[in-house]
Amino acid sequence: MPRDASELARRLARDAEAVCRHYLSKGRRQGRYWTVGDVRNTPGRSMFVRLSGPDSGPGAAGRWTDAASAEHGDLLDVIRESCGLGEFREVAEEARRFLALPRAEPTAAPRPPVPQGSPEAARRLWAISKPIVGTLAETYLRSRGITNLSGCEALRFHPRCWYRGDDDDPCDQARDAWPALIAAVTALDGTITGAHRTWLDPASACKAPVSTPRRAMGLLLGHAVRFGRPVDVMIAGEGIETILSLRQVMPSMPIAAALSANHLAALELPIGLQRLYLARDDDPAGCRAVETLADRARAAGVETLTLAPALDDFNDDLRRLGARMLRSELCAQLAPDDRPRVGSI
Repeated sequence: MPRDASELARRLARDAEAVCRHYLSKGRRQGRYWTVGDVRNTPGRSMFVRLSGPDSGPGAAGRWTDAASAEHGDLLDVIRESCGLGEFREVAEEARRFLALPRAEPTAAPRPPVPQGSPEAARRLWAISKPIVGTLAETYLRSRGITNLSGCEALRFHPRCWYRGDDDDPCDQARDAWPALIAAVTALDGTITGAHRTWLDPASACKAPVSTPRRAMGLLLGHAVRFGRPVDVMIAGEGIETILSLRQVMPSMPIAAALSANHLAALELPIGLQRLYLARDDDPAGCRAVETLADRARAAGVETLTLAPALDDFNDDLRRLGARMLRSELCAQLAPDDRPRVGSI
């Protein structure tokens, strides 16, 4: 009996049209796609579900994209959102019911372990995490001035995420798990290749008092935490809070957080990209990363522009200068065609 999320998704994809007819009943088939308003089964035509294709990878059956919101995912996400489910256990049980599979037995043998820090370990962590609405992760982001979390499906929350500390640091040995903000690291086709964890202190809603409150796992090189799907223009930067700060005043702009200067320099760019904005952190490593990625982008025929913060980074600008000032400074640095993307404050 399949217990793994990826195996359940593959089984659903083999009968994608039946899944759509059941959970997205307000849509209809158009050629090789099922069209509907959104993943919550609203009437309309902005969401497209691929009905045929390989089991995984680009063009896989069951993969869907909402052109209006830039949301995307697989048929497990369809079941979760259309049924209003929160826990992965509930989603898996509903998927098994649809597939007429036996219920998961509590005494069944656990799945075999996977290498620590591997992409599969990252996918398992993501699968058991939950949406951030109403959680400590949402409180933490709000404390950083990040209040608009629409379109942030790449973020989840885990109430007890295992933390391995340094043996010589007494703070790290105080407990073996903390609440954590979990971010999905994905390839250009939406495949989860890794996860980023920000451990949080439940007493203060700040980062946990440990030596390394942020760590990434999985396959990171070339990939990123992505918000929105780029067509011809996007912003790339390092940190999640930096990128989300820009999204507060440019909610329709596709943005990617590469998580570090080295990974920003190696970021894979989507085919068809015409203009790339590089959100620079005000430090030597950040400047070098921006220069390296800009050279690669220009060699591929992509126009590049650098966005520079007034302070150390754009989250500092948002928190200390305010959204209105951040909006003003960004407008001065954007190409004229992109200035309408900056929202009103």
